[in-house]
Amino acid sequence: MHKILLSKLKEAVTSVAPVTLIVLIISFTPAVNLTGVETTAFILSAIGLIVGIALFNLGADLAMTPMGEYTGSGLTKSKKIWVLVAVCFLMGLLITIAEPDLTVLATQVKDIMPGGGAAGEWLLICTVGIGVGIFLVIAVLKIIFHKDLSMLIMFFYLMLFAVCALMAEQGKFGLVPLSFDSGGVTTGPITVPFIMALGVGIAATVGGRNASENSFGLVALCSVGPIIAVMALSLMSSGSLSEYDTSMYSIEHVLTGSGFADLLVGKIGDVALALGLIVIFFLILQFTVLKLPKQKLIRIAIGIGYTYIGLVIFLTSVEAGFMPIGFKIGQELASFSQPLLAVFGFVIGMVVVLAEPAVHVLNKQVEEITGGGVKKLEMMLALSVAVGISICLSIIRVIFGFSILYYLIPGYLISLGLSFFVPKIYTAIAFDSGGVASGPLTSTFILPMVVGACVSIFGLSADTDNTAIYNFAYGVVAMVAMTPLITIQLLGFKAVMARKVRESITLKRILAADDEQIIYFK
Repeated sequence: MHKILLSKLKEAVTSVAPVTLIVLIISFTPAVNLTGVETTAFILSAIGLIVGIALFNLGADLAMTPMGEYTGSGLTKSKKIWVLVAVCFLMGLLITIAEPDLTVLATQVKDIMPGGGAAGEWLLICTVGIGVGIFLVIAVLKIIFHKDLSMLIMFFYLMLFAVCALMAEQGKFGLVPLSFDSGGVTTGPITVPFIMALGVGIAATVGGRNASENSFGLVALCSVGPIIAVMALSLMSSGSLSEYDTSMYSIEHVLTGSGFADLLVGKIGDVALALGLIVIFFLILQFTVLKLPKQKLIRIAIGIGYTYIGLVIFLTSVEAGFMPIGFKIGQELASFSQPLLAVFGFVIGMVVVLAEPAVHVLNKQVEEITGGGVKKLEMMLALSVAVGISICLSIIRVIFGFSILYYLIPGYLISLGLSFFVPKIYTAIAFDSGGVASGPLTSTFILPMVVGACVSIFGLSADTDNTAIYNFAYGVVAMVAMTPLITIQLLGFKAVMARKVRESITLKRILAADDEQIIYFK
């Protein structure tokens, strides 16, 4: 166990070190001026991030992934579809309600939801949870009845943009970026390993010849559900977009008084709730369907402990150090040089995806499912370039102040068009990658950075109309979720073309062979 943990720590250092070094290097330039307290807080947060990612990855290997696989295979072996549907809906609903990333987003936008305040916050969270639950059921039924993922995705994205048109017609277009972002934050570090492994378990039981292909796509569909659900909710909202509280991005907000203690206690409770719901579900299934041996249960219990500690440390670290530093970097770089801000966005985007815990879970499962056909390194490079491009484009959108649909419409047209030319497994992997890439570090470092840039460029303050934040800063999570759809499928398109070239060369060599070299046997 110690050797495995040491290996996970090395992987975590490799993931977090590039982000940390880039931020520290730019802090010593005239472009950004970090105080000693801010620098110290950021370094300590980076150390916490390393420890948190290592423990989480170890816990995911020991507990989250096996739990999902056992649940998926056990429910399908029972041959009671109604039980599978009911459990999947409740699982999707409750796990999503407990997702810390969603809670953070809901807290920031609760006042513009129907009811406002705590009522608005819970209404948004429950709406997103219902969206995930419904679409998790659709994803599971897709596997059972062997339906094509591409056709389902096209249908639901057509529905999504139709609702988007209704929002524009009713003057609610300012909530479109927030709606798309809700799909990205839903697939967080707790839900992704479990949902992906659930798909693997079900596909292994009923997936047939295309079990590898069918095991992917659950995260993709579970990312679409919240977008449609929040758009429907937004059509009923009546709150003003003019107010936005930026005090949450202040380092003093975390480090003064009882700020850090409140943050730590909050994360301890959030993660306990999230993992507790998963454990309760699993225990019910264990006593009714699974009946796993004691040795496997002990291994899972140890893994849950590692997962819990790792997530508490990870989420506390990103919110205590990375959120305020991200906001300040965006604010000061935008004031110093907007082109430099765009370049920095591309570079930091390429390396920030390395620190997303769920990305490593995805890459490992992809390599295993494809039998090494898609390497972890290839996936990581493709995701890094995609996220870098998406953040750079998001910053350009803030600088020039245009609608996010100028990116999303052509982006989804390209990604859906590519699905006709690449193997279906690449399409499924690509759409899963989009949800996984937009993890907690994106919402707690990249989003604050873009909000800071927006505040600087538009000269916003507590006394001004902050509508621009909803229109232009929000949507960066949606961009991070969209660009991997294109790059991963381009990776598949390259693999298809390379195979065709090899086959063509082989055929030419056979046809050009000298007949005298042929040996005839009599």
